[in-house]
Amino acid sequence: MRRRSARAKVEPKGGDTVSTHAMGGGRAQATAVRTGISVHWLWLAGGYALAFLVPFVLADRIGLGRDLYYGLYAVAVAAFFVSWTRSTQQSLGALVRRRWPLAVGLGLLVAAVLSVLVLRSEDATARPDGLELAGALLWRGVVYGATDGLLLSAFPILAVFAAFAGSRLRTSLPGTFLVGVVAMAASVAMAAVYHAGYAEFRSEKVAKPVAGDVAWSLPTLVTLNPLGAPIAHVGLHVSAVLHSYETDVFLPPHE
Repeated sequence: MRRRSARAKVEPKGGDTVSTHAMGGGRAQATAVRTGISVHWLWLAGGYALAFLVPFVLADRIGLGRDLYYGLYAVAVAAFFVSWTRSTQQSLGALVRRRWPLAVGLGLLVAAVLSVLVLRSEDATARPDGLELAGALLWRGVVYGATDGLLLSAFPILAVFAAFAGSRLRTSLPGTFLVGVVAMAASVAMAAVYHAGYAEFRSEKVAKPVAGDVAWSLPTLVTLNPLGAPIAHVGLHVSAVLHSYETDVFLPPHE
């Protein structure tokens, strides 16, 4: 009797399937083993741990100065995100190029909306000028804003979609919509966990950033491009620096 073997193809990307091959008398049996989902869920769990521990340890417990804290936070988030893309074989270049004109456009649009929200909801405060203001705009507005957008929105959304890549849910519009709901929920949870790392947000005060996360996450959710949410979040932070430099809502930690 002839023996046949069958092997299903292996796809190395995020929500991929890897199959084993079985040999039997005249009958080939392939067993698909999903590996991408568990890997991405583990990275997502790691993201929640990072989101809570960085502010809890560096800001709440050690009490680092705000600008030094922002620098360490940015390095930690960038290293984590790049490690996720490399470990799970996500092409960072492909992610950034995916629907990038729409991602940038939506990011700028949401940034403008969030800027108006800051102007209407917060009182104007004194602010520095000259080089000090320029430095604050770059560091607290652009660097810190982009870092928040990357960790709180872009990473959880992309991780959830990568986890479901290749699944039946992604083959239909209702299924893709459901994955989007899960991704948005993961992003909102990330915002809540991150702000819980600050003592000042362990109260009803956390409602504002959690609600805001829905808005600044939309550009990445719609395009699956990591640029969208950081651009939107930069708009929020830049507006806070210009209009409410002494804010007790934006730009934590606050003394």
